[in-house]
Amino acid sequence: MVKAVLLAAVSSGQGKTTATAALARKLVRLGQRVRVFKCGPDFIDPMLLERASGAPVRSLDLWMVGRELCLRQLAQAAAEADVILIEGVMGLYDGTPSSADLAREFGVPVMAVIDAGAMAQTAGALVHGLRDYGPVEMAGVIANRVASEGHARMVASSLRDIPLFATLPKQAKSLPERHLGLVLPGEVSDIDQLLDQLADQLTFDQAAWDQLRDIELPPAAEETASPTPPPLAGKTIAIARDAAFMFIYPANLATLRELGATLSFFSPLADESVPALADAIYLPGGYPELHAERLSQAANWQASIRAAHVAGVPIVAECGGMMALADTLQDQAGAIWNMAGLLPGAVAMQPRLAGLGSQGLPTEQGVLRGHTFHYSKLETKVEPAAYTVKHPSAIQGEAWYRVGSLTASYFHAYFPSNPAACAALFSRRVT
Repeated sequence: MVKAVLLAAVSSGQGKTTATAALARKLVRLGQRVRVFKCGPDFIDPMLLERASGAPVRSLDLWMVGRELCLRQLAQAAAEADVILIEGVMGLYDGTPSSADLAREFGVPVMAVIDAGAMAQTAGALVHGLRDYGPVEMAGVIANRVASEGHARMVASSLRDIPLFATLPKQAKSLPERHLGLVLPGEVSDIDQLLDQLADQLTFDQAAWDQLRDIELPPAAEETASPTPPPLAGKTIAIARDAAFMFIYPANLATLRELGATLSFFSPLADESVPALADAIYLPGGYPELHAERLSQAANWQASIRAAHVAGVPIVAECGGMMALADTLQDQAGAIWNMAGLLPGAVAMQPRLAGLGSQGLPTEQGVLRGHTFHYSKLETKVEPAAYTVKHPSAIQGEAWYRVGSLTASYFHAYFPSNPAACAALFSRRVT
């Protein structure tokens, strides 16, 4: 038995991440064991929420992650924590499946986060609409950008039978953002001070919290151990990890280990060569466009990845990882930098979003699920080996390229959705 809420809103931009981080930090400081999840595909918000809660943050998504893995993750958190917080994605009912679908599936009450900065009594109409449209069980409200105690009373009175759980004032200093979302916590020098300030400013109704019911999760299916050796047993996978390559699901690393692989991390930004004993290489997404000049000057890194490619070592490159392997990368200022040149073509940053949404890659082992989110475009004469399929529209998604032992795409794969397909990707040696 554990208390749990899903923090959701009418749309993006209402302050869900701020409210979730503030609540997580406040509960931790009150001595609670807190586990936080992020609904939907996301790399950046979980980093901030992990910093706020002091515990790893995993993804929950009924399509990409799947019901059974969502349930197992929730059950594990329930066994380890006093409180589970789930940050929703976009608006409460946006997406297929939506945050509301997740809440109903596991019996988690919803905590509505509203931006009350330009409203008062209309807050009640908004929150009641959020509750009744689904419907969902509405546990309470966190009102963001509240100007005064009088403003808070007007909001509270409009909610009728729904408690005003907490308020946050307008922030003098907000969490900094860039084109893909929040700036990474490690890049904000005073991030812990900022999180503590948010926790201090969260006016918290202890009585309303105490009235929250515990949730009861349905039983999860038992995992069965395979009698055969894991398919990547004895293999070492070299993984790029630094400020240019950090968009990687923790569950992806866990899956590679469960498949038997040993993981070895290296930094292209520090001009580190690919580890010599690597049997495969994984280049996740990130921000190569912010570090293009340094990457272009990283001679050891470039020479080692080219040598691995010539030797037929399997290389899996996702989004930013693919960008760093093109011939050139044009940054947001228009400067063009030479990259590693394994994938013939030129990448250029765009002012507008170029790709977003859940997608699946058809493979011989079944569909490998994941998502895409990028602001750049690749111009190449290489013919795609396959395309992802957008969910739920089923129309053509991202191109999937193969050049020798390299497989590359803007598609970010969620490895636990199909471990067999994942193992095949990292075993595809070309001689």
